Amino acid sequence: MGDVKRVLFVCVENANRSQMAEAFARMLGGPAVEAYSSGSRPSGVVNPKAIAAMAELGYDLTKHGSKSLTELPDVPFDFVATMGCGDACPLVRAAVRADWQIPDPKHMPPEEFRAVRDLIRGKVREALESIGVAVTA
Repeated sequence: MGDVKRVLFVCVENANRSQMAEAFARMLGGPAVEAYSSGSRPSGVVNPKAIAAMAELGYDLTKHGSKSLTELPDVPFDFVATMGCGDACPLVRAAVRADWQIPDPKHMPPEEFRAVRDLIRGKVREALESIGVAVTA
């Protein structure tokens, strides 16, 4: 595949926000995107609330695992978004970098959790379009 874009989403636990962002990148970018997520201090589990929120959209987040930055391939990324992990993230080489101010939905009730999920979907769509990915959904 020719011009596949590599995107990475990083938060602290790699349990909620970055997992949903990775899922949206896969859903919206299809084969044009290689999507990754990780955490600066990974929890080791994906939050069941995130799994439920993405299942509502037809995406199975149970196939994802919570990963640390050190588990990522040593490749340059086309786009990296950080969400609240601060200084742990500059280790990653990226052509475009963004810091998304997205609240951690870990303890939110389902309605608020969905609002964060939908905010993430919009930001991922904008990010993919900004690096030249034709968004499919």
